[in-house]
Amino acid sequence: MKVYGHPMSTCTRKVLTTLAEKGHTSHEFVLVDLMKGEQKSPQYLAKHPFGVVPFLEDDGFSMYESRAIIRYLDARLPGPKLTPSDYPSLGRMEQWISVEQSNFTPHCMDIVRELVFKQGGKPDLDKVNKGRDGCARALDVVDRALLSQGHLAGDLFSLADICWLPYLQYLSMTPHASLITERPHVSSWWRRISARPSWKKVTG
Repeated sequence: MKVYGHPMSTCTRKVLTTLAEKGHTSHEFVLVDLMKGEQKSPQYLAKHPFGVVPFLEDDGFSMYESRAIIRYLDARLPGPKLTPSDYPSLGRMEQWISVEQSNFTPHCMDIVRELVFKQGGKPDLDKVNKGRDGCARALDVVDRALLSQGHLAGDLFSLADICWLPYLQYLSMTPHASLITERPHVSSWWRRISARPSWKKVTG
């Protein structure tokens, strides 16, 4: 099994965290140097037509899209199950993965791109403020949900929590980390999931 990616990539981190949670250590990590534009090289585009990371190869099978890859890995590999077996929890897991993708991550990354990744020039504060408003709305909903359950899908850690981890990590590195800390249930959840050995391994 080969994982093509970059260790600072949010989507790569989801895949690596899933592998760590499953206890799978025999995969090969192939660095795609984003700073050098290797993701847009003809060789890589032949694998991933959209020219982003990560990309998975597994015994002759290949695929891309991080949320699809982590579902595949959870089904494919032995180890703790990260997908709930009961239908209500499964539904909640899928719901929160969708919320992350549609209602949180675009706003979060507007903040992160301007305040963490932007090279030169002043940050666009209009984008930052709009991103903050969008994050606040999403995290208000998450905070209410976590009032009655320990994790997004229920009481157990799941793929939904993994999907939120990288974006919360980058948000916590900005001056707008209070979006996390000022919401008590989000804050408690974030402390617990970010302390997991799998996440520490990936980010360490």
